[in-house]
Amino acid sequence: MNTDPARQLNRTLSAAKKAKQDEFYTQYDDIQNEVAAYLEHDPNTFRGKVVYCNCDDPFESHFFKYFAVKFNELGLRKLITTSYDGSPIAGGELPFTEFNAGNGTHQKPKALAVELAEVKDLTGDGAAAIEDVKLFLERNPHTRTPLAGGGDFRSAECVAFLKEADIVVTNPPFSLFREYVAQLVEHDKKFLIIANKNAITYKEIFPLIKRNEVWTGVKAFSGGMWFMADYSGKYEKIVDGVKLINVPAIWFTNLDHRRRHEKLELMTMEDNLKFSKHKEIRGKAAYDRYANYDAIEVPFTDAIPSDYDGEMGVPITFLDKYNPEQFEILGSSRTLGAPMAAVAEKGSYVQGGPRFYIATGDGTYRRMYDRLVIRHRR
Repeated sequence: MNTDPARQLNRTLSAAKKAKQDEFYTQYDDIQNEVAAYLEHDPNTFRGKVVYCNCDDPFESHFFKYFAVKFNELGLRKLITTSYDGSPIAGGELPFTEFNAGNGTHQKPKALAVELAEVKDLTGDGAAAIEDVKLFLERNPHTRTPLAGGGDFRSAECVAFLKEADIVVTNPPFSLFREYVAQLVEHDKKFLIIANKNAITYKEIFPLIKRNEVWTGVKAFSGGMWFMADYSGKYEKIVDGVKLINVPAIWFTNLDHRRRHEKLELMTMEDNLKFSKHKEIRGKAAYDRYANYDAIEVPFTDAIPSDYDGEMGVPITFLDKYNPEQFEILGSSRTLGAPMAAVAEKGSYVQGGPRFYIATGDGTYRRMYDRLVIRHRR
């Protein structure tokens, strides 16, 4: 029986990707547009930094391509990218010999790390572009290191790269997101990563958001993200020959950006009840209150009353507009709501996990979606 810990870790990673369909490939434009917002806030965000993309494929990944092409413009000190054993795209565009070297038991293409410390104009066309990077990697095998640990982000080799890094930017396996973020926090790293929107509610992630240690990125919640993916012929559209699938994903980060400091302009409670564009608010005598927690229900972020000092329950999409200087996050419906068994008779409400409930007026109670509980900072 094989008890090699490194190989077991990589099998776990590969199984997660396969079972959970985690292999969503991020589009170049999505990376470029997100990073641009941080550069707008601080042009030196990446200057002099080591960027680590530890869930990507050297050269094929658009994370690698973006940071390689922008290496000089961003002022990077180094770019490190690692692949994992058996990656379905590694070597597709640049087939390094290391991918298939030797026999062994590792699934091919074998995991590989690529380290870039410079990007020069090797083609002589006056600009350092991806073709220059390709030539440099082909001519300099010392930039490539086979990974005995299979490329799993938890392996000793990848942790060593992590310790060297200043900023981690990647699209990690969604099903391992909790463990992935825990590792970043443990090593006190800056990061810009992608995950399912529901990760906000994870018990391992939400406390970080509440403590203002992690926040959402610049791209809006609405619409999800379009990834390059094709599972058993399942895709939603084709653009320029590329099969795309939409995923309810967002960016998570601890890098500062301008939107976090934009004040949300709001109406008073009275004006909301009179003039709100939302029929769920306009014309009501008052905002609904929860039956199992002392807070008002605010079903839309733009319906937050500017003059209400009490606690308010808002959708998780509130984080799209969250300004920590304007609001305080107190908790969520998953932890704050009292058990409905202590509030109402059995049969009058739909049972399920912890949530807030609102009385419907006919003796029953409506179970709400996840809510964040906030209040104004004064």
